[in-house]
Amino acid sequence: MLRRILLAASASPRLRQIVTTAPTTRAIVDSYVAGETADDAVRVTRALRAAGLLVSLDYLGEDTKDLAQASAVADEYVQLLGKLAADGLTHGGAAEVSVKPTAVGLFLGTAVAAENIGRICAAAREAGTTVTLDAEEHAAIEPTLRIAADLRAEYADLGCVIQACLRRSEADCRPLAGHGVRVRLCKGAYSEPDAVAFTARRDVDASYARCLRTLMNGPGYPMLATHDPRLIEITSSLAVLTGRASASFEYQMLYGIRPAEQRRLADTGARMRVYVPYGGDWYAYLVRRLAERPANLAFFLRSLRSNT
Repeated sequence: MLRRILLAASASPRLRQIVTTAPTTRAIVDSYVAGETADDAVRVTRALRAAGLLVSLDYLGEDTKDLAQASAVADEYVQLLGKLAADGLTHGGAAEVSVKPTAVGLFLGTAVAAENIGRICAAAREAGTTVTLDAEEHAAIEPTLRIAADLRAEYADLGCVIQACLRRSEADCRPLAGHGVRVRLCKGAYSEPDAVAFTARRDVDASYARCLRTLMNGPGYPMLATHDPRLIEITSSLAVLTGRASASFEYQMLYGIRPAEQRRLADTGARMRVYVPYGGDWYAYLVRRLAERPANLAFFLRSLRSNT
């Protein structure tokens, strides 16, 4: 119930105003967000790469309703990729980018989003790295998967995200488990209606395990995004059972969450990628992170009270 309340709060303009203007918010934001500029993103990427970690960068923002803004978001990614390449951080896909289709115009039309995503993919190819189309609310799933399928004709390494909380996800995994397809599997961080999503944690975990088996048994490239120790253990066991080489899949975790476990996995020789958001539009992202970790929520609320 608390998680649902917080996810609803992520869309509240009034709460956005309160939280984003609170003096103590910055300390929490800095725990999960690299900074507001591309230079901040490059700086954090450089530090993570020095620690042996892979990186996926997300320029924060979603639900763009303006053509110029959608194009500006794509421009930001193109510039970011140039900076990462110039710093030697993109070789072999070591640092890639994650793109929310609604941030580059999906709700203005699939053609708009596809054109902007294509520009980002071209810049990523020139930089020697990859793009992953990020997870969003269920209304964006079908057009996002269609765009990904169409663009893979030219950019075969274009990745996508499957959210285990959605009832459709196991079926979506089957065709995506094909040769060469990069698929990030996560639990999901959006508030969805019961008709399209599992709401009980045990049901989401069971769906994740089913999707995980499908992806690990296929010839594609699974990217397992979870902080759940049990699911990490299941992934490791499946890798042994399916004979997967360590280079044929990867673990993913969010920036600022379980950093010691991130380093531990990397030290075992596993591919461990950190999802790093940056930018000024961080409110919805922050609230979704608080919904996942009650301890952080308690700390944040105490900080707000002390400054009111």
